[in-house]
Amino acid sequence: MQIASSFERDRRIFGDLTAADARALAGAFEAKRLPKTAFLARQGEPDAMEYILLSGKAVSLIGDADGREVCVGFFVGPCVITPNLARAADGKSLVSLRLESDGQAASVSAAALLELMRGSSAIEEWANAVLRAELERKTSREWSLALKAKERLEWFRSHYPDHETLFTHSQISSFLGMTPVTLSRLRNPSR
Repeated sequence: MQIASSFERDRRIFGDLTAADARALAGAFEAKRLPKTAFLARQGEPDAMEYILLSGKAVSLIGDADGREVCVGFFVGPCVITPNLARAADGKSLVSLRLESDGQAASVSAAALLELMRGSSAIEEWANAVLRAELERKTSREWSLALKAKERLEWFRSHYPDHETLFTHSQISSFLGMTPVTLSRLRNPSR
């Protein structure tokens, strides 16, 4: 199913692209509905796609051999998911991207997006802006991990104001590099 024409006008995704460039970009993506717990990508498996979360919410996870997961990213649609360049190596995903609610996602091969970028300087600028924003987000999170636990929670609340109600506290605590108990104590200091 192709993305609806109303989506190509969504500035949260396509920014200031002209209608023609947004239409060309949106037309390259294929959208589908996905149930809660569906994966867009799985850590260690082949992944050559770019994704847009049209609706719903998703997390980016890194797992270990014992089955423990660390949350390294949150997505609430509509938004662009971390570019393939920043989440894959040697053609394999470095993270798992899992839906946390029913939703709709769109995908296009990274190679097809690269061809669109080569054909349009505006689309290339859009893609570079998406990548810069992701690098800024990751750098900000890395810096936050050097803060004390209470300051990390304050940082989280300022950067992700509604996420405490949208995502599980275990995901938030792992994202912030603390235990769920520590997060609970910080959230409820009077207890």
